[in-house]
Amino acid sequence: MNRKKLQKLTDSLTKNCKHFNKFEVKCLINLFYNLVGDVTERQGVVVGLDRNAFRNILHMTFGMTDDMIMDRVFRGFDKDNDGYITVSEWVYGLSVFLRGTLEEKMKYCFAVFDLNGDGFISKEEMFHMLKNSLLKQPSEEDPDEGIKDLVEITLRKMDHDHDGKLSFADYERAVREETLLLEAFGPCLPDPKVTALRAQGRDQHVMQELQPRTSWSGKWSDDSRSPTENSC
Repeated sequence: MNRKKLQKLTDSLTKNCKHFNKFEVKCLINLFYNLVGDVTERQGVVVGLDRNAFRNILHMTFGMTDDMIMDRVFRGFDKDNDGYITVSEWVYGLSVFLRGTLEEKMKYCFAVFDLNGDGFISKEEMFHMLKNSLLKQPSEEDPDEGIKDLVEITLRKMDHDHDGKLSFADYERAVREETLLLEAFGPCLPDPKVTALRAQGRDQHVMQELQPRTSWSGKWSDDSRSPTENSC
């Protein structure tokens, strides 16, 4: 991409990006095209990261290992459901993923956990996610029973209207009371420590600069450094 096109794209994406400044958006655009590789943009041809490439990024950079969760995160980024994450979906998705407010992250996490997209997290969905994310103990004769018990405990904690499933209102109330419940059914947000350790090579400085700098209250920390234009 030539400098003029890069500048135009950077300006366009920055206007609608809440949590990255212009230089950070430029860094992410450059990183995106490094990851996609040497492709020629043509009309009608989607330039983007496919499911496997994105899952590799989630695993290698952010330390994610749960296949089900990674697939749901991909769907969360791929807003138009075309099977590819475009440069705009990449920038806007990472804005919430890395820097989102608690409100934004609650909506994002709930959508990840709502496996069938019906607006609720059912007992069955809880069971599948917890079974997928918890380590199996060799001594357990029937681990499924333990997971069923955990689902019931979770419902007692989070199901405020007692209808046997979690609405967003249930989930939001529970998370506001105890923020550790944000990722109650599996890790779907980056761990800053893992991200910093796993970022490697020429893109290391980009991922380190883009580490989350907000608390769960959504307030900026004192570390308000931004990457310089030359760092991209």
